[in-house]
Amino acid sequence: MTDDRHEAAGHEAADHTNVPSRQRKRFPGISSRAYEHPADRSALVALRKLSGFDTVFKALSGLLPERSLRLLFLSDSVRVSDAQFAHLHAMLLDACYILDLEKVPTMYVAQDPKPNAMCIGLDEPIIVVTTGLVELLDEEEMRAVVGHEVGHALSGHSVYRTILLFLTDLALKVAWIPLGNVAIMAIVTALREWFRKSELSADRAGLLVGQDIQASMRGLMKIAGGNHLHEMNVDAFLAQAEEYEAGGDLRDSVLKILNVLPRSHPFTTVRAAELKKWSESRDFQRIMDGHYPRRESDKDASVTDSFRDSAAHYAQTVRGSKDPLMKLVGDIAGGAGDLGGKLRDKFTGGGASHNGGSADNRGSSGSGSNGSGSNGSGSNGDKG
Repeated sequence: MTDDRHEAAGHEAADHTNVPSRQRKRFPGISSRAYEHPADRSALVALRKLSGFDTVFKALSGLLPERSLRLLFLSDSVRVSDAQFAHLHAMLLDACYILDLEKVPTMYVAQDPKPNAMCIGLDEPIIVVTTGLVELLDEEEMRAVVGHEVGHALSGHSVYRTILLFLTDLALKVAWIPLGNVAIMAIVTALREWFRKSELSADRAGLLVGQDIQASMRGLMKIAGGNHLHEMNVDAFLAQAEEYEAGGDLRDSVLKILNVLPRSHPFTTVRAAELKKWSESRDFQRIMDGHYPRRESDKDASVTDSFRDSAAHYAQTVRGSKDPLMKLVGDIAGGAGDLGGKLRDKFTGGGASHNGGSADNRGSSGSGSNGSGSNGSGSNGDKG
């Protein structure tokens, strides 16, 4: 699937691939920095600057379960090609053409009723989608998912995803060693936080490939609620994300953090809201107009600038957030007075102001919806 003949055939086919009533754009030489979430991009730029980084991780390949996983999928899944799942094969070639990924990853369909997808591998990324996902999504929704996974491959996320799988497995094996388990879980927790941001990056890549925000929204909504579109509404689904962020008091904010910590993916409503916001941004429009960083300039990317962008993004997120905890952090950073009264109101949901405290700082009413704490792997987008 990765030889020059298949790639050339895919590129030729992609030239004639249309989404309904419009031609999709291609992004020659695009750098993954163009669509990466600021927190994801800063980490990747720093890692790419480390001398010998790739060599070290390839040396670890003997310890990681990559070879075993490749053999498992080869022996017990269906490899996508022009002879098997031909429509997925065409989507894969097309996604690689649009994002200008020269080597087409191997792709498998695995029997699993749970909708899921993932991109793993150290030397060469492989993409896996489940039968549950293939059966759930329509063509344009699936195109966004395939683009999501190709985005993971272009960014190099598959390397770190493989390491996360390995460390999670190792943590289970050494759980009886208290300090060893604590040390590994600290690394796993940090990797999960990075990976959640990488999922937002890949969602953006999926939009660049599909170029249909409604299809992306529908796909995420189906992953959350199943194949009952006539019973669901995108606007109402996005309203859930707003309610989740703004609802409750500080106790709910803490519960949100505890719920998300074990997950490798952000909650689905949050992903949908983040992608919708990015699709309406100037950054997205500039990419669509052909103005984006090129791969050839990746080596010149500044680590300092990337971290500055990441810090600015988090500061803006805190300032604009409706979450009670984030609003409190903003108050503290802004030097707000009477923090004791504010904390009491936030934790109790009390509405009375204290010592002249503004009514704007009262605990908000309503309760946010807490998502499931179960782990998702793959493309939740990796599912999605």
